[in-house]
Amino acid sequence: MENLITKYARKLVDQGLVDPPGPLIGGLDADLVWNRPDPLQPLLEKVVAGLDVAAIVFARPAEPYRSLIDRLVDRMAAGSPALCPQDSENRTFLHELPVVHDPSAADLIEVLKQRKCTIIPGQGVVSYGTVSPEQAYIVFSSVCFSLFVKAFVDFYDDLRAGRRDALLAELVIQGKTYYQESLRDAGSHPDLMKGPFDSEKDATRAICEVGRLTVGKGMVDSFFGNISYCLGDTVYISQTTSSLDELEGCIDPCALDDSRCTAITASSEYPAHKSVYLTSDDRAILHGHPKFSVIASLMCAHRERCANNGDCHIKCTRDRRVGQAPIIPGESGTGPHSIAITLPAPLVRNKAAIVYGHGVFTTGQFDFRDAFQRLLHVEQTSFEAYFDHIQRLQK
Repeated sequence: MENLITKYARKLVDQGLVDPPGPLIGGLDADLVWNRPDPLQPLLEKVVAGLDVAAIVFARPAEPYRSLIDRLVDRMAAGSPALCPQDSENRTFLHELPVVHDPSAADLIEVLKQRKCTIIPGQGVVSYGTVSPEQAYIVFSSVCFSLFVKAFVDFYDDLRAGRRDALLAELVIQGKTYYQESLRDAGSHPDLMKGPFDSEKDATRAICEVGRLTVGKGMVDSFFGNISYCLGDTVYISQTTSSLDELEGCIDPCALDDSRCTAITASSEYPAHKSVYLTSDDRAILHGHPKFSVIASLMCAHRERCANNGDCHIKCTRDRRVGQAPIIPGESGTGPHSIAITLPAPLVRNKAAIVYGHGVFTTGQFDFRDAFQRLLHVEQTSFEAYFDHIQRLQK
């Protein structure tokens, strides 16, 4: 347990989500152990006992997340108990993010029995894991991602409605500076393995390599995203809920003719990958959740007048693009609005596509070199498009 606590404390710092000395993490082994002493330990020990969980994380998010979250909380309507994510993944995964002022242990227990986390204004975020610190880390990371996205989308919507929050405007500009530096860093990276690959060993090595790079360059957060490579009649794909920077042993071989059942543990978006491979010559698919691609997909000047308002993520019919990448509706799985239906044709045509509120899919003909460059290009273009829109709205 101590090793797991240390691992996820380090990941939160390395990914820029928490400043050193890092989060406070407690994990239940024979006894409840902590990564460092903190005055909040007695309160959180009561919460762990009351929830009967294995791990808990408390931390003040690093900038720019900290100030953006604080401002979103300050902007909440009187009596509103929670912030609501706008991105599709966290609308499903987190539902809502409760806000509790100066809570007692009983207050936290009551809220966390219903939700995966809570925000304590001016102090930080609490998340928990029922069996492992990894779950608490995933939730904390998802909170930072979803509220970053929400803050930038809310600012755009305010301007479109003729409102301007001066403090949020200042934070958006600070966030712009922060993210520009991240994008510059993302553009500098070692060469990826060159394909085509003719063995399972090389295909899985290439998947693991691009997974680490995608996480390391901030193109995906938490455990979201997926990667696959098609070798002959077999698709090698990351498993559902796997972390893209730790894919060794977490890649499933799935037969295109469904003659093997390993797809049971494969990414829930395997049907979309399979459909692309059956209709194109591309051999590599990369799916990440870069922030501004998600933000750009949520920006729409027609939402209030649209008959599909409220169901945009599955029913949007408008032809919208960021650069050459189309923005399409769709959801995971195999239902009538599945990305297995909506994604393949536009992705095959354009080599890149943004799924509304969800993230970016890109392809590569022989390997992941072009796929990763396309992912970066879509994110850079989305970043520029956002601030172009903002500039025009403020004139």
